[in-house]
Amino acid sequence: MTMPAPSFYLSAIWAMLKPMTINEYFIVFPEGDTQEIPGRLTVNALVDINGRELELPLPTNKMIAFRVERIKVKEDRGGSQTLHFLEQLSADELLPYLGRR
Repeated sequence: MTMPAPSFYLSAIWAMLKPMTINEYFIVFPEGDTQEIPGRLTVNALVDINGRELELPLPTNKMIAFRVERIKVKEDRGGSQTLHFLEQLSADELLPYLGRR
């Protein structure tokens, strides 16, 4: 007579059989180039050229900065791709984000 497998073993087997999903995150520059980033951003977040969020208040308005304009998620069987579309901000548009002087 065989003993039923403990639920511990069943959950381990289920984890191996369950399909793996891969989530990828990208920034899309205004001219169409893309770059992979480590995680998700929010709409209206200010980011640098590498897709890292900028700390506010900004030290100067003389820098390259982008705003996340919109987000699009493409899902398929193996995972998803999150595209963060960027808009480049001018020096004048960065003025409200400067610290008080």
